[in-house]
Amino acid sequence: MNPLTRYIVVSFLFATAGLLAVPANAQDIVVGEFASLTGSEATFGVNSSNGVELAKEEINNAGGVLGGRKIKIIIEDDQSKPGQPSAAVKKLIASDKAVAIVGEIASSRSLEAAPICQEAKIPMVSPGSTNPSVTEKGDYIFRVCFIDPFQGTVMAKFALDNLHTKKVAILQDVKSDYSKGLAQFFKEYFTSHGGQIVIDRSYTGGGTDKDFRAQLTAIKAAQPEAIFIPGYYTEAGLIAKQARSLGIKVPLLGGDGWDSPKLTEIGGSALDGCYFSTHFSVQDKNPKVQDFVKKYQAKF
Repeated sequence: MNPLTRYIVVSFLFATAGLLAVPANAQDIVVGEFASLTGSEATFGVNSSNGVELAKEEINNAGGVLGGRKIKIIIEDDQSKPGQPSAAVKKLIASDKAVAIVGEIASSRSLEAAPICQEAKIPMVSPGSTNPSVTEKGDYIFRVCFIDPFQGTVMAKFALDNLHTKKVAILQDVKSDYSKGLAQFFKEYFTSHGGQIVIDRSYTGGGTDKDFRAQLTAIKAAQPEAIFIPGYYTEAGLIAKQARSLGIKVPLLGGDGWDSPKLTEIGGSALDGCYFSTHFSVQDKNPKVQDFVKKYQAKF
């Protein structure tokens, strides 16, 4: 996920917040955010919060909303851990009186928080949770990104049509709704269009597993022409390094969970010749994109 999408979602939520009832004596309109500011996916949370802050400043500097009221952001760090998102949104809704919620990037964490927001009738907008189940939690749950049936299909088509592969291995995070869903949609398109999944192995993400050599050894023996790794950047970088150390030279493929500067910091040259899908590029010449990039880089 990228800061531009996060910036857009916050603007949407601020507009939504203006439609909700707030106490007559309230000066600020409270919008809550829960994000992975620390932990294994901290890049996503930090960038998300940066986008939130940039949008808030622009709106408040332009006069605010509802006749001059300012937006106030209250952020809770979910530490990239299960169990924390539910605690965070309960606090934001019950104690901080947030009228809308931004979050999360990771689908598993959005799925944890969504039922709470739905029950409280508080709009929640995810900037980057691509698992289709997220918005199925209710009519107060939204997203502003593509979903995994699209992303999985795109990467499967790329493997077939651009890389001309017919045999692919999958290495997925068994504890991640995002990873399992993306693997499923990739597999469905790839196999229905003449491809073969020669082996499907798993690991436990979130910093639990750091040694993937056993899975990679089995994958190497299956002789795939590419490996699809629908996980997050921390594991993807480590997997790339370990794959190359084992003599695996085929392209590694991923989804938007790879999209972090930390990916190449971890994986280095082991990622040469690898590909992933994502929502946004700073190289996009669209004037709106370039205006945002300029403002974001100037502030952060």
